[in-house]
Amino acid sequence: MSDKFIINGNNALEGEIEVRGSKNAAAPILAAVLLTKEECIIDNLPLIEDIKHIISVLKSLGVTVENLGERKVKFKAENINTDNLDFESFSKTRMSVLLIGSLLGRFNQFKFPSPGGDRIGLRPINLHIKSLKKLGAQLDRKGDYYESSRKELIGKEIVLDEFSVTATEALMMSACLAKGKTVIKGAAAEPHVEDLARMLIKMGAKISGQGTHTITIEGVEELHGAEHTVVPDYLEAGTFIVAGALTPGKVTIKNVDHSHLDLFLAKLEEIGVEMERGDNQITVSYSPHLASTKIQALPHPGFPTDLLPIIIPLLIKAQGKSLIHDPLYENRLNYLHELRKMGADIEIVDPHRAFVFGPKNLYGTIVSSSDVRAGACLIVAGLIAEGTTTVENVYQIDRGYEKIEERLQKLGADIKRVSA
Repeated sequence: MSDKFIINGNNALEGEIEVRGSKNAAAPILAAVLLTKEECIIDNLPLIEDIKHIISVLKSLGVTVENLGERKVKFKAENINTDNLDFESFSKTRMSVLLIGSLLGRFNQFKFPSPGGDRIGLRPINLHIKSLKKLGAQLDRKGDYYESSRKELIGKEIVLDEFSVTATEALMMSACLAKGKTVIKGAAAEPHVEDLARMLIKMGAKISGQGTHTITIEGVEELHGAEHTVVPDYLEAGTFIVAGALTPGKVTIKNVDHSHLDLFLAKLEEIGVEMERGDNQITVSYSPHLASTKIQALPHPGFPTDLLPIIIPLLIKAQGKSLIHDPLYENRLNYLHELRKMGADIEIVDPHRAFVFGPKNLYGTIVSSSDVRAGACLIVAGLIAEGTTTVENVYQIDRGYEKIEERLQKLGADIKRVSA
């Protein structure tokens, strides 16, 4: 059974907090180490559950793993046996779907189970399978696992019918070692896709167009080792910015790439959040006068779907009626039921839209994390609630945030972890 957090609300947050490496960048970069037999050194890895599961899968395949520092790790995928793939670890995180792309780029045959991850609606891997098949792969479902086989991968133009980050990344990795040119149209343009491209280029890949919705990859014979530092996690940065805006005091969030948060920061300023931007940092002050707004989650460069849950506590404290719309996933708004338990006035219109009426006071109660960002939202809500809030199923939060309770404690939050 998962641990839980006990939070006593209405404490001031004061001080500095540093953003860790991006989970969504680290995962595909770790998958990419399978594309070469040479050593790869990855720095600024976040110490979170999803990344630990991916490293466990890599070890099961035969990748040697050497810790060079707290978040700096050397990998060498020289002697790989795909028959030893750890199905249990693979199934614990949806990020494992990225390994399909790198394994397919290098190996003719392997088996893999269905990946796990967040339960936020229908998130099948059909798009990944369909797209990789266009490169020449044979991917067949055999009950609760898949079999992959191929003769050779041939580059071609592939049009994705949705801006899928992991499908884009899996295709990029496979295409690096395919024959000829691959053009991905409808590609995801998120900062973590760009970071994967930077890593692959360091390894010898020929990639252009990253950061746009059309990415071109010229296949090469082989890739070599490289050293890379993972970009900071803009989703974690956004979480701490919102927490700082809602609690008395002043918080400086360090190691922030402002360009990854353009639309999010613009929306916060529109709402009334008081911020000061510095070099790779943002200082946020308690912002008691907040205005309602309308927010629609969209693929990058639109408002990030993963920051929509994070911003809800601000809307609960804002004056008037706010509208949120997440067209990307079914059932993602389930966490709003937990906020209503705490006293939030929220009308769920359909699985994608909801009205938030404010300002309202929140009151401590028992709530549960359904996914990574929903759990972070509930932590922020607990920080501003009257009384004691218990957040259950914090394993979901641990999948994306490194020791979040210890880092918030250093700012003055009254939060503790209790083992189940």
